[in-house]
Parts: sequence; C-alpha cells; structure tokens
Amino acid sequence: MKIYDTVIIGSGAAGLSAAIYAGRAALDYIVIEKNYMGTGQIAESERVDNYPGLYGESGFDLGEKFRSHAEALGTSFIEGEVVSITPENGIYKLSLEDGSFYLTKTVIYAAGASHRKLGIKGEAEFAGKGVSYCAVCDGAFYRNKTAAVIGGGDTALGEAVFLSKIAEKVYLIHRRDTFRGNKTLSEQVKTTENIEIIYNAVPVEIMGGKSVESLRISQSGEERVIPVNGVFAAIGNTPDSALLNGIAELDKNGYVIAGEDCVTSAKGMFVGGDVRTKPLRQVVTAAADGANCVYSAEKYLSEMGE
Repeated sequence: MKIYDTVIIGSGAAGLSAAIYAGRAALDYIVIEKNYMGTGQIAESERVDNYPGLYGESGFDLGEKFRSHAEALGTSFIEGEVVSITPENGIYKLSLEDGSFYLTKTVIYAAGASHRKLGIKGEAEFAGKGVSYCAVCDGAFYRNKTAAVIGGGDTALGEAVFLSKIAEKVYLIHRRDTFRGNKTLSEQVKTTENIEIIYNAVPVEIMGGKSVESLRISQSGEERVIPVNGVFAAIGNTPDSALLNGIAELDKNGYVIAGEDCVTSAKGMFVGGDVRTKPLRQVVTAAADGANCVYSAEKYLSEMGE
C-alpha cells in the first residue's frame, strides 16, 4: 500500500499553510479534513484586521484564499474523520471512521480546537435554539432582539461588538472585574451604548420554552434573571488532541507540547495551530506553524534517508 511522505490532519490556517509548503517542497502528501471544504475557525470571523497584507478581509474569504492557494499547488483533500493514529515500525497508520486508512512516514497534526462549553443547565437543551458559540454565524437571528455574551477575552469582546450592530441590547457577562482582552476592544465595548457589562458574574441556567427566553446569573453571590433571546458562549477553546494521547506529550490542558519548530515528543509527528502549546493563537501564528511543520518534517525525512 502507498506510504505518503506526510499526511496533514486539519484544513484550518495551519493545515492549509502546511499544504502550501508541502506542495512547494514536492512532498507526496494529502490533507485529511473532517469538514467538507473546510477552512477552520477563521471562517467564523467577520473581519480580520491583523493578517499582513490583507487588511479588513472577512475570515471566510481569507480562509478560501488559503484553500485556493493550496489547491493551486496540487493539494489533494480527503474528507473524513481520523479516529485513530497508530505508530507501526516507523510508519503511522491513520484510520478513518469509514474504515479506510492511510500510511505515512510523518504526520502534521493541525486539528485545532473546539469551542468550550459553559456546562450549565439548559445549554445542551437550547443548543441551536438560542445557544450559540459563534456570533458571526448566528448573529443575524437576533436582529432587534436581546443577546448575552459570556466571557471576557478577545473573542467575547469581539462577539459583543459584532452583536451590538444587530441586536437591540447586548449583555456582556464576565466573571472578573476587568477584561483580559486587548485594550482597543475593551474600550470599544465600554463605549458602545447598547452593550451592558455585568462584571463579577457567572451564568447559572439558560431558560425558555421552544427557544431561549432568559438567563439566570449569579453576581457577587446573588442570583438574578435577565431576559434574553440568545446566549453566546465565548469562553475559550478545548484542543482537539485526544487522538495523540499516549503518542505525543500533552500539557495539563491538553495542548500538544512543541516549540516553534513544531516538533513533538513523538518521532515523525509535528503539530501546528491552535492545538499546539504557545502564548498566542492567531491566524498568523497558525500559518507560521504550518510552514515550520513542513520544514521540520523535511529535515526528519532527510535524516531518515528518505
């Protein structure tokens, strides 16, 4: 059976950047993606102002440009979910949920991270019925309505600002008394008239009938109910690293441990994007990771005499 030089798992910014560099390096490779024609979480961003040379691009359009670039270099995409990774005599066997499998000398793991859940009563019940994890995706449903955003980082601040342009009222609920997001966004939130900030508060329960109607919060030890039509959870992400348990070293939060060279503790395994340990998770750092993954994979293959 065919053995690839490398298989890239994930088609977000890191995976597509790796595909571009793998194509340029004339490696024998494929990209396995869980979502058809996926471009990762960047597609959920209304506007990207910090990617060099493409100021003001929508996240969807930027992701499409990444993908088109990879396709232009001959990248082949396989749609499917990898359910297991097995090292076998210096080769990795990647098994997919449909029973198929692929063999590769190296793996570039760029599976990203998933939205973290609130873990409160009513969240699962009203998922898709007023509970959302992406304002850009679902914000249009709340035109002239009331929404609550949970969180205090850049994502939460950005979601609140985005929703303020659509909804009549936005509550921003943060468990601390100061924001940890960037200062520009913080000031924008504080000066936007239809955003009401509720500090020192946590959500307790999401309530409603056929859809969300209210949110119970606990603020400084006292509970109260605020009427809302939608609840947007923006409290961070969970790395999609379960497949690497027992293969590569993970930190206490589940992120795959690797430096800027994207080399993991497992021989022939490289990791990039939001799933990697690093201080800044942005599209530009994910793209850089993809390039470094391929550079390190090439070096590894060369040292192995491939």
